[in-house]
Amino acid sequence: MAKKFGLPQKYQYHLHYLLFYHLFFSLFFTWYILNFGGDSQGYWRLGMQQVLIHGEETWMKYFGESTTFILWLCYIPSKVFGLSYITGNILFGFLGFIGIRYLFILTAEYFPLNHKILNIPLFPAIFYMANFNFWTAGVGKDAICFWAIAWFMFAVQKYNSRWWQGLIAFFFVYMARPHMGQALIGGTAFAIILGSEIRREYKFVLGALALFGTFYLSSHTMEVLELDDLSLDSLVAYTGEKVGNLNDSHVGSGVDMNNYSLPLKIFTYMYRPIFIDAHNIMAFLSSIENALYLWLSLFIVRNWTPEALRDMPVFLKVGFVTFIPVTLAFANSLGNLGVIMRMKNMMMIYFVLFILFLIVYNKKLRYQKHLEKQRYYQKRQEIIAQKAAAKEENV
Repeated sequence: MAKKFGLPQKYQYHLHYLLFYHLFFSLFFTWYILNFGGDSQGYWRLGMQQVLIHGEETWMKYFGESTTFILWLCYIPSKVFGLSYITGNILFGFLGFIGIRYLFILTAEYFPLNHKILNIPLFPAIFYMANFNFWTAGVGKDAICFWAIAWFMFAVQKYNSRWWQGLIAFFFVYMARPHMGQALIGGTAFAIILGSEIRREYKFVLGALALFGTFYLSSHTMEVLELDDLSLDSLVAYTGEKVGNLNDSHVGSGVDMNNYSLPLKIFTYMYRPIFIDAHNIMAFLSSIENALYLWLSLFIVRNWTPEALRDMPVFLKVGFVTFIPVTLAFANSLGNLGVIMRMKNMMMIYFVLFILFLIVYNKKLRYQKHLEKQRYYQKRQEIIAQKAAAKEENV
């Protein structure tokens, strides 16, 4: 795929490195869950107590949204083929890697330049982040959602030829986490309508389809999530209920956010755990990433320009627009740093890529201005030289 898109050989090598790097995290994920627990085992061993199957247990009885959908995906490899849990993590982890590969190729193809921090290029360094790889390396909704959202973004970028891929990808997002699917289709509609790179006739059709999908699915989403209305407050209440007791401050990584203001809740969601919050190895590695997120966020104001927003790739517009309501919903409901690390993993990469694009786009503009200035002075020197030569001839 890297060769097909004409990526330089060094990036092809990085994709190979990332594959083995991600495989390591599938093994590490297995060790972590077996030692510290997690619902991932329940998915693979079909032991999720909240899902009751009446009568004879069959594959299609598990088909449904959210938890049942992951059980449905795991049924044949686990129950029929009898594959081990570590094999399940490798299979799901490979899907996570495919999602990384989609975003890697989109970044390599559509970002004009690169940027370094401490002499380290941000691309592809951001794809080696530990927390980012960990939660996409094992059995569960996180790997499925990340892979499907990335595939959806890949399809949106070339909507005229990849529209069918976008439909399949959206199916997986919606079935794994209906509220994420609803946010994704709404973000897509908003980005298409406000974007300038899509031709007018396509914009009308795509925007209408996305809006239709948003409203058509909203009733089904409310039914699945058992909500009275599909508002931000309802999603906040839903996500808060789903994490249940994990939001309590007595839990190992719990944070009492009840008295936090909205900006402080958003800060906690986006930039914590910080180093003093680290209670295990994953929290410590996440602290390093959060320090990078915070540092990059300082570049937004300086590099925010209408031109950068206008020329931003379609996939990044969709990703960033979707990131905003998802962040508001989760920031208002999650009170456990472990859950925050896990839940923000689906969309945080689009925030990072958004900032990176702002930086490199303005870097490109400054470089172009520098070249123009060079050409101006070079031309001026040539004119002066020509005048001097003409004066000598006259003398």
